[in-house]
This record gives sequence, C-alpha cells and structure tokens, in this order.
Amino acid sequence: MNAFTIAKKELNLYFRSPIAYGIMGFFALVTGFFFYSAVGFFLQRSMQMAQMGQSTPMNVDEWVVRNVLSNISVVGLFLIPMMTMRSFAEEKRTGTIELLITSPLRDSEIIIGKWLGALVMYATLLGLTAVNMVTLYAYGTPDWRPMVVGYLGLLLQGGALLAIGILISSTTRNQIVAGVAGFCVCLLLWVLDWVTAFEASTLNKVIAYISVVSHFESFAKGVVDLKDVVYYITMIVLGLFLTARSMDSMRWRA
Repeated sequence: MNAFTIAKKELNLYFRSPIAYGIMGFFALVTGFFFYSAVGFFLQRSMQMAQMGQSTPMNVDEWVVRNVLSNISVVGLFLIPMMTMRSFAEEKRTGTIELLITSPLRDSEIIIGKWLGALVMYATLLGLTAVNMVTLYAYGTPDWRPMVVGYLGLLLQGGALLAIGILISSTTRNQIVAGVAGFCVCLLLWVLDWVTAFEASTLNKVIAYISVVSHFESFAKGVVDLKDVVYYITMIVLGLFLTARSMDSMRWRA
C-alpha cells in the first residue's frame, strides 16, 4: 500500500534528523524522572505506613503506573507539535509539495502515510518509557492489564494530536509557525476541562468534553470507556479529513 511507503519515508526523515534524537532523549529524561519520583514517593509512603502499623499494602498500579502514565500524556502535548511541524510545511518550503500533489498517489494515501509515520515515531517514544515499567516486575507483581490499557490510551491520544498537528502543518510553509500553532492548539485542548472548575453549566461541560486530557483519565485507571475511544477516533478522522480539504485547496491554488 502506498500509505506504508510514505510512512517509511517519513520515518527515514525523522531518524535522519537530529530533532528526532533530541526529542527521544528529552522524552526519556523527563519520563524517567517522573518514574523515579513516583517510585521514590511510593517507597517512602510504604515505609511510613509500615512504621505506623498499617498492614494494608499500597497499590503500585495506582501510585506509580497511573501517575507516570498521566504525566506522560501531558509531556506528549508539548512534544507532538515538534514531531508534526515539518510534515507538510517542509514540503512546501522545499517545493516538493508540487511533486506530491501531482503524483499518482491519492491525497488520502499521502496524509495517512505521514500520520502513520508520526504515530510509529510516537509509539517508539512510548516504548522508551515501557522499559521503566518493566523494571517494576523485578521488585513486585503489578497488574499488566491497567498498564496495557494506559498505553492504549496514550497511543489514541497521541494519534488524535498528531492528526491535528499534521492539519496545522498543511496550512503553512514555515515549520516554526506550524510548531508554535500546534503547541497552542494542544495547550488549549489540555486546559479546556478547567472551565468546569468555575461553573458546571451545560455549555462548560460540552467545552470540557473536547479536552483531550479528560478522556485519558479512564485509561490511566485501567478502564476502556467506549465514549473515550470514540472521541479519540473522531478527532483522528476529523483531523485527517480537514487535512485532505487543505490539500484540495493547495491543489486548486497550484
């Protein structure tokens, strides 16, 4: 399938760029610090409870896995715009976009290929964090199911934000503009659920529903909620659909 060929090309471009390795290094460093802090706090609290004579053990899934995955979801909001900013903007800047839109490839194949390439890159970043999680099994027996569900939620959330980032990149030829605009949109989608803290009106609840972070909460708890899955898939489809319309506009102007 041509989309997979485009995805492979995108991955080659990612790993030929120092940006990819910089993102991987920063992501591993930040998430590693989150994991270290969560484990340290867990051990400290466990020792305090033991000294107080409380025999009920603390849940490592709740105190470590859930907190770390929630923090990873927030870090993704800041890194994903850096991954998508060059998707179409660089093609426009170098002039290769004309070759793409006049090639026998369908627009859907180009868009899905670029999105898949970015998604595989994001999955690679998540794989780095999984190494930390595996070390928990050397010292305990955490439940693997909430962990898998949490990573599924991270992948869905990442897919939705990547689709939005690619859409923004298709509207400009400047990578910096695409990155800043992508970051602003991701930040907005992060804070939208704050409106319910002031007033729980129907309008505020609707606005809060659009927030990508609020839909990750059930995944972080190890629960697959159908409405959250539908939300992320809808965001992915909408982002890619609007990117296709943006490409139609480019073709018309060309």
